[in-house]
Formats: sequence, C-alpha cells, structure tokens
Amino acid sequence: MVDAAFGGGSVAGGSRPPLDLSGKRNRAFSERLIKWMLAACAVFTLLTTLGIFVILLYESLEFFGEVPVWDFLFGNEWTALFPAQASFGVLPLVRGTVVIAAISACVSIPLGLMAAIYLSEYAGERSRSILKPILEILAGIPTIVYGFFALKFITPNLIQPILDVGVFNGLAAGIAVGIMTLPLVASLSEDALRAVPMSLREAAYGLGGTKFETAVRIVVPAAISGIVASFILAISRAIGETMIVALAAGSRPAGQGAEGPWDPT
Repeated sequence: MVDAAFGGGSVAGGSRPPLDLSGKRNRAFSERLIKWMLAACAVFTLLTTLGIFVILLYESLEFFGEVPVWDFLFGNEWTALFPAQASFGVLPLVRGTVVIAAISACVSIPLGLMAAIYLSEYAGERSRSILKPILEILAGIPTIVYGFFALKFITPNLIQPILDVGVFNGLAAGIAVGIMTLPLVASLSEDALRAVPMSLREAAYGLGGTKFETAVRIVVPAAISGIVASFILAISRAIGETMIVALAAGSRPAGQGAEGPWDPT
C-alpha cells in the first residue's frame, strides 16, 4: 500500500510509473531567479539604510560648518524659523521630549499594566472579547485625532480648571501621548502574562494564594521580560511622536515661554 501511494509499486489493474518529484524542467532557473530576487530586496534595504546615513552625515557636516557643535549641544534657545536671529540650541527640544515622554509613561505604564492584569487574570472570555478589540481600536486612531482631543477636551476640561495654563501646554500633550501608547502596553503585557504557564498559577493557589497575590507575586515576575519590553516600546513611541505634541503643545520649544513648567514644548 505504501509503494502504491508513492507510485513505486503496482496497483490493481496494472502498474504505473514512479512519480516525478523533480519538478519542472526549468526548476533550477526558477530557483536561481527567486534567489536573486530575494537578494536584490536585501541589497535594496541595505542601500536604503546606507543612503539615509550618508545624507544625514552630509547634511550634518554642512550644518556644523555654520553652527558650532558646542552651541548646538548646549544652547538653551531654538529659533530656527527666524533667520535674522537664528539660534540652534538643542537643549529645549531635548527637554521638551523628555517631559512629554515622562508624562506619557506616567499615564500609559500603570494603566496599561493594570488593564493587562485584568484581561489576563480576571476577565472572562466574553469580557475579553469585548475589551480587547476596543484597545485595538484605540491603537488604530490617527495621532491627529489625539491631538485635537487634547486641544479641545483635555486642556479646557481637565487641566485648566486645576492649573493656570494656556491653551497650548505640555501636560495635555503628555496625557494624550500616554493615552495613545496605553493600548501598546496593555496588549503586549497581556500577551506576556497569558504566556505564563498555568501550572505556576495552580501552584500558587495550592499554597493558599489569592488571585491578586498570584497575579502580582507570581505571574507578573514570570512575565517581567515581556512587560518591560512593552514599556520600552511605549516610551520609544512617545519619544518619536510629533503630531500630538505639535497640536496640543504648540511649536515653541520648552522653556522659552512664560507659562511655567507646562509651557509649550
């Protein structure tokens, strides 16, 4: 029966020739063509990265030919849009980026981790099937929508009743960026928590641990690598965000306004 299945023996009614597993006659040519196509894609990726590096290096050398490196790295004023009194100190930009990333981390990390613990340890299948798609929808909202949300809702309704800030402020931008990165933390952390073997939970329950103690003392430490990875990705996303900051905080660098620590960033 095995011989018949592979065409190497006789079957009822006569014999059949063995199967030809060598493929088409031009099989070697097609394999070489696919190999060279894949190699061309890899080389194109490498050349693109190299081109970006070369352009950045060329433009940087041209820029530092006009602006001293010391003034760029340690200058406290950025007025690149005013040619008559142009100044290119990068410290206000770095300071604003750090402030926005820190505020967003204070919003997304604790809320995202608590949401992940709930989805992994407490929520039933029905609740998870409803809440998880909502998180995915939040992750797919365009950043310009978050910017208008911060400008029209967070600032006038949440911040201005408590703090004396202007329409454009870094606090609203940081909160909006934190809301944007929250689904990233929650989704990745929940995947890491659900990857923890059930035997660890059962062992904790057998020792008398409650669900909360099991989640905090057993499951979270076991999934800490994936959780930390989600934190790093969220902070990296916050550092690279521009549209929300431009809409909610304005375009003036941090520290060059008169509104205090929450001035435009």
